[in-house]
Amino acid sequence: MSRRVLLLGATGTIGRATARALVRHGHEVVCVVRPKRGAVPDIPGTMVRTGDVTSPTSLAREVFRGERFDAVVSCLASRTGGPVDAWAVDHQAHLHVLEAAKTAGVTHFVLLSAICVQKPLLVFQHAKLAFEAALMGSGLTWSIVRPTAFFKSLSGQVQRVQRGKSFLLFDDGTRTACKPISDDDVAEYLATCLSDASRANRILPIGGPGPAITLREQGELLFRVAGKPPRFTSVPVTLFDVIAGVLGALGAVIPPLRDKAEFARIGRYYATESMLLWDPVAQRYDADATPSFGTDTLEAHYARLLRGEVADDRGEHAVF
Repeated sequence: MSRRVLLLGATGTIGRATARALVRHGHEVVCVVRPKRGAVPDIPGTMVRTGDVTSPTSLAREVFRGERFDAVVSCLASRTGGPVDAWAVDHQAHLHVLEAAKTAGVTHFVLLSAICVQKPLLVFQHAKLAFEAALMGSGLTWSIVRPTAFFKSLSGQVQRVQRGKSFLLFDDGTRTACKPISDDDVAEYLATCLSDASRANRILPIGGPGPAITLREQGELLFRVAGKPPRFTSVPVTLFDVIAGVLGALGAVIPPLRDKAEFARIGRYYATESMLLWDPVAQRYDADATPSFGTDTLEAHYARLLRGEVADDRGEHAVF
């Protein structure tokens, strides 16, 4: 059934993929983009509106415009995960959208979240969870999708390997694992949440096809695809603790350094926590229990990157 859908976060790689998926499924899609100088971006098959999602007034006047919508799909997220940005975007902006959505007659809200919120140690995770709780108590039908690691998050060392450098590991590279998933597969999953009743009012962890893969295995895969012998360099995870401690102390007198300290804590989290379903009873990550979806593989993605067929679109997610 065709629906009128408001899509948030449409200019990111996952947002654009989701726009394509929604259009492919026959929905009428209105995309919201941030006000910027220059031309409004073209997102094929959709209507694009400029608006400030952090402003209830802008949402009413420039985005919803008193019109009816059937659903909201949100791929919106803070750019860096810094504390101020996280609470402003991951939480407060979504609350503004939720209230406006109710007024517009929206009945289904599909939220792209993250699997890491199941073990919340970081500010942005708490901000996401706070909105998840508000959405679940909103009275709307909701679907909260928590993907594992995106391909782009695992692509930071492709150029290093191309240049003949070693692949960097945290400790021995076997501490964490994930089930990588592509933007297009996540987008298809998000779009079909609107028509699959089994995904209504559920938290939906999702990974890509195939078994879980460790950081070392990612490196071995990349070298194999590149046709190069594997070379690894180990970086101690404790380095993040030192950086976070120093910047945290300096942040007491130099406020801008507080965000940098948080970024170091984010780096440590991803170096030590698997992006898989957490079993709170067994107190461990469970690869077998992490659902798989889609057909795109990390190996094929690495091959496309090495051939120059796709770009490195990590943006603010770049680590290396």
